[in-house]
Amino acid sequence: MHTTQVVEFERQLAGVACTARAWAKIPAAPSAEQRSELKARVKRLLMERSAVLLAHYYVEPDIQDLAEETGGCVADSLEMARFGRAQAATTLVVAGVRFMGETAKILNPEKRVLMPDLDASCSLDLGCPAHEFSAFCDQHPERTVVVYANTSAAVKARAGWVVTSAIALDVVRHLHARGERILWAPDRHLGAYVQGRTGADMLLWHGACVVHEEFKALELEVLKKEHPRAKVLVHPESPAEVIKLADAVGSTTQIIKAAQALDADEFIVATDNGMFHKLKMLMPEKRFIEAPTAGASATCKSCAHCPWMAMNGLANLAEALETGANEIHIDPEIGRRAYRPIDRMLAFAEGSKVKVRASGDLARDGALFSNVGPA
Repeated sequence: MHTTQVVEFERQLAGVACTARAWAKIPAAPSAEQRSELKARVKRLLMERSAVLLAHYYVEPDIQDLAEETGGCVADSLEMARFGRAQAATTLVVAGVRFMGETAKILNPEKRVLMPDLDASCSLDLGCPAHEFSAFCDQHPERTVVVYANTSAAVKARAGWVVTSAIALDVVRHLHARGERILWAPDRHLGAYVQGRTGADMLLWHGACVVHEEFKALELEVLKKEHPRAKVLVHPESPAEVIKLADAVGSTTQIIKAAQALDADEFIVATDNGMFHKLKMLMPEKRFIEAPTAGASATCKSCAHCPWMAMNGLANLAEALETGANEIHIDPEIGRRAYRPIDRMLAFAEGSKVKVRASGDLARDGALFSNVGPA
């Protein structure tokens, strides 16, 4: 059993911003008895299949817990793929959305990559079709193409650089210092944030995350007045008006580290509410409050949770392991071309000692916050 949710998202068509629709089939929540049985089954199958589970921060708590209990990881999309490459396991199971499975396959072409549901997509990915993006790039050959990790393998293959939110500012500053003009895709809010912080000449694709775009500044100001001691943590895919109200701006990992580092015991968090499981696990003594996603009498579209992330369930996870279904396949040539801009980012990060993921040591990780807040 599942529930079908129709999702509206932004896309760019022939250079014009428009609204499109997609669907997400969200599995029904299992009973307590079914949950216990499914978790035991997944643990057994991971061992039998020599597989490792890589879960994103936004998937359901049971799957996050299973990843950590079985020697996998809970992380952002790039770290999931990097972690998978370091494992001896021959099979990677990616609980997230499709571009994450593709990134894992690009960095681990010799391994089998499975997903609970291959139709679990992303509004940023859907809103930036490869053929339209390629035509857009062809219209601006003088610009260096920089794409966010939330894109398909084919879009990455067309880029000069792939960036995550943790390193976007540093890469764009580097390119701007060399006098390069940038074509950025797909998230216009993150692009505008980077442009404002760096002063770079950036042409922005018109895309947005259905979760982060819904956060509302006016309602956030009201919530701040109700919780005057709370610090505000915001993901940079959010609108500029929301970012202006933040005490710290950063990626999923950086939000966790900011909550650990800032002197506060209450936080308003503007990102997918799947993050709250990890935040509460790491800091049970602190209170985390969801930032508002709809105004008075309004209805939210995502309600602070990605509908495609919600397509990852225990049952389809177990089925993928049992049958080998939902394997990620990428054309080898596209995979090779997509690897280059990812590798360029990793080499830049290593050469400039810029981290794309926190180590867990706050004393060493302070530099992560030099470019992400306060805003």
